[in-house]
Amino acid sequence: MENWTEKYRPKNLDDIVGNRIAIQKLKKWGEGWREGIPDKKALILSGKAGVGKTSSAHALANDFGWQVIELNASDNRNADVIKRVALSGAVNESITGFGEHVLPSAGGRGKKLIILDEADNIYEGSADRGGKRAIIDTIQRTKHPIILIVNDYYQLVKGSGNALRDICEHIKFGPVGEEMVPLLKNICRNEGIEIADAVVRHIASNSEGDVRGAINDLQTVCQGRKKVGMEAVAVLGYRNKEKEIFRGIREIFRARDFKTAENAASSINEPPDYLILWIDENLPMEYKSPTDLEMAYRSLSKADVFLGRTRRRQHYGLWGYARNLMFGGVAVSKNRIYRGYSQYSFPSWLIKMGSSKTARSYRRGVETKIGRYAHMSRRKSREMISTVKSIFNANTRMAVEMTGKLELSEEELSVIVGKSRAKKIMAMDSDAAGGAERAHQQSIFDFTRQKNI
Repeated sequence: MENWTEKYRPKNLDDIVGNRIAIQKLKKWGEGWREGIPDKKALILSGKAGVGKTSSAHALANDFGWQVIELNASDNRNADVIKRVALSGAVNESITGFGEHVLPSAGGRGKKLIILDEADNIYEGSADRGGKRAIIDTIQRTKHPIILIVNDYYQLVKGSGNALRDICEHIKFGPVGEEMVPLLKNICRNEGIEIADAVVRHIASNSEGDVRGAINDLQTVCQGRKKVGMEAVAVLGYRNKEKEIFRGIREIFRARDFKTAENAASSINEPPDYLILWIDENLPMEYKSPTDLEMAYRSLSKADVFLGRTRRRQHYGLWGYARNLMFGGVAVSKNRIYRGYSQYSFPSWLIKMGSSKTARSYRRGVETKIGRYAHMSRRKSREMISTVKSIFNANTRMAVEMTGKLELSEEELSVIVGKSRAKKIMAMDSDAAGGAERAHQQSIFDFTRQKNI
């Protein structure tokens, strides 16, 4: 299923939900570039994750017809990279799709918007040495608009970044409130999903102003459904629990040694056979290098082997080996340090199992009834379902007869032949039962009449 946060990412500033004052300031700054060069060549957009900072920057570029050059947390952002990519883009002309050079001073035409996302994660350590100084130099020399996006404004402007206070305009984004309710309802209308108003408001209030988190929650409760009531939000009851798991997993992924990873895992009060699903789901969100990803999944697959042996042999001493591999092994598999924010997800396997719980219970009922009728185990009868399906599809009379003998409900019969055919067979079974009853009554009447004669 396509991720709804990407599918419904706003294309224009007017589509941004909430933060109207911030959006007005952003438009005004863009107009300044259209008219010439504004007093502040760069913006700093700050605020918690999910409130629309990055979407607003891209929407601004789209509204003003600017090309986008973007560096984010998955890139190495040391001084050399910033000078090579950002500074080069900031001082040079633009090139159109036809290979024509466009001067950036032509009424805003030909501008490039340079976006440095998660800029507060440039720590001036050995890997990022000189990064903030390179940003300041880029802003001072730029002929194009620049936007720095941060979660923590003070992390960016402290130390060698202090000069950014004076040369950048700061726009703060706050949490989004009731404005997100119409957005969530509109998404459901577009997806053809009927959803209770109480569900939408519950998701909005639980999101704590995080639009991206609210859309992810909406997709979670709507997955596999066309009609959604309050009973569907039960899965969101784990939200606080998920935050603890996400925090612990992030610490595991970013640990540099076995001990740190193990300590992070110990803070999560969940068994290894549950946590491995979370790590498996979110590992690609964190490790961007194919080599790092391959090595991490090697450790994870070996951990899964030990978990399987634990289940089969009921020998829980093997959990220690699984933990070492899935926590420490995954942590030390990487050859680089990953920083910045990564959007994690609830394990899709658990979501699918939850949504198919009712269907699986009906299937178990079918297996039990076939096993009882044929004097075999439920495991063996499971292998018979495909054969029974072939018989039922090939011979309707046999299907009607066996439905009665096995005492299958319509839902159980749907497991074998599908919903539409199950309705037809059940209707024929009902007619056959009524006809048999009438025939039986008629024969008794005839017998009595003959006796009286």
